[in-house]
Amino acid sequence: MNLEKFKRAGIITIPSLFTIGNIGCGFFSILCSVSGNFSKAGWLILIAMFLDGFDGRVARLLKAESAFGVEMDSLADLISFCTAPAILIYFFALKEIPVWGQVIACMFVLFGAIRLAKFNVLAHSGKGSKKYFSGLPTPAAALVIVSFVLSYNIFAYDANGHILPFMKILLPYVYSAIAFITIGLALLMVSTVPYAAFKEKRNPADKRKGTIAKLALIVIVLFLFFKYPQDVIFIVFGLYALMGIIMVFVRAFIKKEDK
Repeated sequence: MNLEKFKRAGIITIPSLFTIGNIGCGFFSILCSVSGNFSKAGWLILIAMFLDGFDGRVARLLKAESAFGVEMDSLADLISFCTAPAILIYFFALKEIPVWGQVIACMFVLFGAIRLAKFNVLAHSGKGSKKYFSGLPTPAAALVIVSFVLSYNIFAYDANGHILPFMKILLPYVYSAIAFITIGLALLMVSTVPYAAFKEKRNPADKRKGTIAKLALIVIVLFLFFKYPQDVIFIVFGLYALMGIIMVFVRAFIKKEDK
């Protein structure tokens, strides 16, 4: 009996190892940002996201889900997807804005913490939706910042680096507006703007619709990702952040038309 309990405890621990790796990546990303190694800091956050995507799946696969794991996951997200990106963007760009740069970076962390707390409350109460997130998820907000830093670093300092041609035109404008973009991401995290969760199971008939077009799009995105990973991440998650806002206005316009 004691052996069974020991084995069960070991199984429950396995998903937490991914979470611990997530926290470690967030911590070392912060150290890299402070020392000015922005590319390494950004890639460490991306690795943290990869690990974050596995801990829950591994827990469900092993039937090792626990309240401890849920709490650990939220604490890891606070470090890796709120604090680490805020420090990264502060030392990369916001420190050029006296005082306000610190305030904006702190705002990103605080609003990210509120977003995580709100998500946990909804999940525990059973009011969470599998179809939509309420507010921009912290990993998505972090990915916008991280991918921008990685793209701009290549654009500004790596003449041999791969970057999409139109990004060379776009990035200087994004850099100039990064303070407002960071504020916007922070506000979106605590908003009630609905964002697709991509968790809801669809019936087979819906899956078959437009299969060829979807496959073609996936192939194109994957090809571009392997050649311009940071650019593709920035475009995809930048559009994801914008789509929530656009859909709010579209729905408001439709309701107005229906009256």
